[in-house]
Amino acid sequence: MVGVLIDMKVRVLRNSLRGKAGVSFAIGGVVGLIAAIVGVVLIAVHDGGLTVGTDIASAIFAVWMLGWLFGPIFTGGGDETLRPENFALLPVRPHQLAVGLLGASLVGVSPTVTLLLFSGLLLVAIPAGLLTVVVAMVAVAAQLALVVLLSRVVIAGVGAVLGSRRGKDLGVLLGALVGLAYLPARAVLEQLGPIIVGQSSPALTATLRALPSGWGPNAVAAAAAHDWLPAVGWLLALGVLDALLVVAWSRLLVRRLTSGGSTAGPRRSGRRDARAPRRSLLPDSPLGAVIGKELTLWRRDAQRRTMMLVSIIIGLLLPAFSLTQSVGPSGMAFAALWIVVFATMQVSNLYGMDGSAVWQTLTTPGAARADVRGRQWAWALIVGPMAVLAALVLPGVTGATSSYPWVLALVPALLGAGAGTVLLASVESPYAMPSGKGRNPLGASNSGGGLAHIMRRMLLVLVQLAVAVPVLILLVLGSTGVLPAATWIATPFGVACGIGAAWWWGRRAYRRLELRGPEVLAVLRVSV
Repeated sequence: MVGVLIDMKVRVLRNSLRGKAGVSFAIGGVVGLIAAIVGVVLIAVHDGGLTVGTDIASAIFAVWMLGWLFGPIFTGGGDETLRPENFALLPVRPHQLAVGLLGASLVGVSPTVTLLLFSGLLLVAIPAGLLTVVVAMVAVAAQLALVVLLSRVVIAGVGAVLGSRRGKDLGVLLGALVGLAYLPARAVLEQLGPIIVGQSSPALTATLRALPSGWGPNAVAAAAAHDWLPAVGWLLALGVLDALLVVAWSRLLVRRLTSGGSTAGPRRSGRRDARAPRRSLLPDSPLGAVIGKELTLWRRDAQRRTMMLVSIIIGLLLPAFSLTQSVGPSGMAFAALWIVVFATMQVSNLYGMDGSAVWQTLTTPGAARADVRGRQWAWALIVGPMAVLAALVLPGVTGATSSYPWVLALVPALLGAGAGTVLLASVESPYAMPSGKGRNPLGASNSGGGLAHIMRRMLLVLVQLAVAVPVLILLVLGSTGVLPAATWIATPFGVACGIGAAWWWGRRAYRRLELRGPEVLAVLRVSV
């Protein structure tokens, strides 16, 4: 079972990583490789010997485990190249399916990079002898299984919460808060690096070793000291924890495969009075119809609502973390910018969310323009009010009134750029997403894994920020006194830049949709 699923995963990845997806996949792999090599060097190259090496490994493994736990919250879900629903009708027990999917999960850039990083423990164990190296090999395999399983269980658990009608919005808030917990934890671990190397805090060292991420280094340290009973005990503890996670994951798989799931909101009981016409502020035109349809989807579809709510929550709470840092309250004044940036990052695959339904737009003459413009307006109508409200209120509440010119000039520029880049990215590089009964609202697609998604979204943010560069130049000229009037010109200029970016990139998006619509449909019809 494991070998079959691994072979399926390899074939799917090999056939899907072409063109832009392959390039982003390769770039993500290079970045991950560099991070892993840096981690291995930190573990192996120092003057403290095996004890310090295992302590550093415990700290780095803890940071890496946090990344596996919370990274999917930021990237829109875990890797669902092989969906459990595809195997629901096969005579396979849940724990067998869980083990098979675990094996398939170990194929990809993220697991390979993690394995390389964890292999730094082997370099620490080599001077202690062959038996210690064997213990290190077992520990590396168990630690890799641990982080992958933890990530799977967390995503499956949050998806199960989001799958219930009453738990959808609560699960969104919980997922955002859990994702934000990564930031202070990472900052604390980074600040404690010198303490770990200097062995100046035994309590901290003991805490890091007590975490599951430190059990593998504990086993290696015990084996190097020829304390074989503790070494075997730590390895057994890792094995038991991995087994418990497999059981938990299998239970969540059963729930996912047997529950109906719903992507729409609850239906209202009762009938609307047919004699009372419904009034709408939207224009009676194809553009108004698309705007109305998109606003309804954003309100009812669980996956869309999850992405947008998480973006707004993280955009508001992420700057709050700066209150405990050297930035101070002024960081909270710029929360509106974070809201727009995260809303752009999360929602860059609108046509992928609709799947093959895009054929309706492609087969209707002249519908591409109205469809793209309507989606732009709907996105702006959802993100814009929250961003503008934050821009007007938060600088005054935090006492950072001097940031008003900056926020009021940059928000419209980024908002317009986001409305354009979201649709352009959705047309230029769409990818199929899980759909149908029982899907996980946090599920990712099969277009290359988490690193590819991260690189794609980072590129999208860079393109969006490019629009704000002229506005920033005016703001700098005004704040430095070189051109005082530039401070007042920056706000209308930012509005103009935003409108121009939204119009220009929207124009490119619908023209590209008209030209390469069949290619987009072919990508979105891929079975996921």
